[in-house]
Amino acid sequence: MGASPQKKISTDRLFYKIGEISSILEVEPHVLRYWETEFPFLKPRKNNTGQRIYTRKDLELVLQIKNLLYKEKYTIAGVRKKFGDNKLKKNSVSMETIQGVKKRLKEILDTLNRDLSSEKPPMISDNNEGPRLFL
Repeated sequence: MGASPQKKISTDRLFYKIGEISSILEVEPHVLRYWETEFPFLKPRKNNTGQRIYTRKDLELVLQIKNLLYKEKYTIAGVRKKFGDNKLKKNSVSMETIQGVKKRLKEILDTLNRDLSSEKPPMISDNNEGPRLFL
């Protein structure tokens, strides 16, 4: 397999074509296209002529996929599950957390409205001028 793919990555590039990614990873382009069908999280953009354009983030992702498949001997399903689990941990927020934040924001709003009404005339006017506080 030759030199490490990490050494071939040019850090000044923002975008890579599929052939360049193929060379960096030392896999055929059809393998990358196959991975796109198997891994829903791998979606390189396409330019006006339909060529796949991989970002630096895409490159890092396919490097991880290759490592899991070839070195750590994961199956396709195993890689899919591993990335699926990571996405859930990073991006999911429980309904309890959302409800807690919403409750706290309402408390803050009530406090602000009470403070405003006790100090001076309310900031909410009938002629729709000035700031309004509501949730």
